[in-house]
Amino acid sequence: TMLRVLAGLLPPLSGDVCLFGECLYEMPPQARSPLLQRIGFAFQQDALFSSMTIEDNVGLPLRELTKLPDSIVCEMVRMRLAVVGLEGLGRRMPSQLSGGQRKRAALARASILDPELIFADEPTAGLDPVVAAGIDETIVKFRDVLGITVLVVSHELESIRATADRAVMFANKNIVACGTLDELEHSQDKSVFQFFHARSA
Repeated sequence: TMLRVLAGLLPPLSGDVCLFGECLYEMPPQARSPLLQRIGFAFQQDALFSSMTIEDNVGLPLRELTKLPDSIVCEMVRMRLAVVGLEGLGRRMPSQLSGGQRKRAALARASILDPELIFADEPTAGLDPVVAAGIDETIVKFRDVLGITVLVVSHELESIRATADRAVMFANKNIVACGTLDELEHSQDKSVFQFFHARSA
C-alpha cells in the first residue's frame, strides 16, 4: 500500500507525497506523467506480460515513452539484461524463466529508463537464499554502478542487511524506527530489537 501511494497509484487518505520536491497528489493527473517517468516500479509478482518475450517486456517503457529507434531500444535492452544477469535470455517467454530470473527481468524493466528512483516490492520474497542473494547484488549494483536510489519493501532481514544504507520500520501502522542499520540494530524499541535479534537467538 505504501509503495502504491508513493508511486501515484493510490491516493492517500490524508497528507501528501512529495517526489523530487513536487507534491504528487496536488498536481492534476495529466501533469504527473513527467514526474512519474523519473521512477521505476518492480512489483512483487514481477508483473511481466506473459504473451511478450523478456526483451519485449524490458523494452516496453522505451517503446511507449520515448521515440528512440528500435535498433537503440534493442541495444539498451541487451545491455540492461546483461547488468541483471540475464544475458542471452531475452528471446524467452516469462514462463520459461525461473522465479528469480523473472524478478531480475522485472528489475531490468523498472530500470530501463534510468530512473532516479526505483520502488521494489519484496524483490526476494519466495526465493531460496542463493537466488535472493543474487537479487540483492543486483540492487546494490543499481545503487553503486548506475547511481539509482532503490527503495525496497522487505521482511527479509538478510536482504535488508545486504542492501540498505538506511531503513524505516513500520509496526501497527506507525513508523517505529528510522535510521542507519547500526542505529536500528541498537534500538531500545522492543519490536525493533526483536526483529533484528530474536531470529538469531
